[in-house]
Amino acid sequence: MEFKSDIQIAQETEAFHINEIAKTAGVDERFLELYGNYKAKVDYNILHEKADTPDGKLILVTAISPTPAGEGKTTTTVGLADGLKKINKNVMVALREPSLGPVFGVKGGAAGGGYAQVVPMEDINLHFTGDMHAIGAANNLLAALLDNHIQQGNQLNIDARKITWKRCVDMNDRQLRFVVDGLGGKPNGSPRE
Repeated sequence: MEFKSDIQIAQETEAFHINEIAKTAGVDERFLELYGNYKAKVDYNILHEKADTPDGKLILVTAISPTPAGEGKTTTTVGLADGLKKINKNVMVALREPSLGPVFGVKGGAAGGGYAQVVPMEDINLHFTGDMHAIGAANNLLAALLDNHIQQGNQLNIDARKITWKRCVDMNDRQLRFVVDGLGGKPNGSPRE
């Protein structure tokens, strides 16, 4: 008996248009920021319109003991939502943006696994809506601005040894956890760990 891979299952799945999913969840189209046909962000202003709606119940799926294959939080979350939907509960799942770990084969898929996963799997595993990249770029722009100020004369007398603003990379790469940069002499920046 042959078992299908996660990617085979994901690619054989017939995805619903995001407008259909939003309608099922009671989200009006005017609160959606579409990212193609299958993804969208929900505008937080929907909270004002839904202020009189009773609160739902929250189930938080978390883990503490990472394994090489991941902890299975997403798979558990999606499976639980599928089970609750099966018994006619009104269910909504919110997943955080996944890391790039799955791309490098160092953990399980960020979209879940088997028949308990979210599609489009490839988009979720790679970059989802691009928010994490935008946050990283903004953070690193501020770090570069600070370093450039020091390089150009440091009119604010910032003590470069006390800067705690770090650069960031959204990547599961142990090699990049502790690095020292700026070692090329004054023209190339200030050394920083």
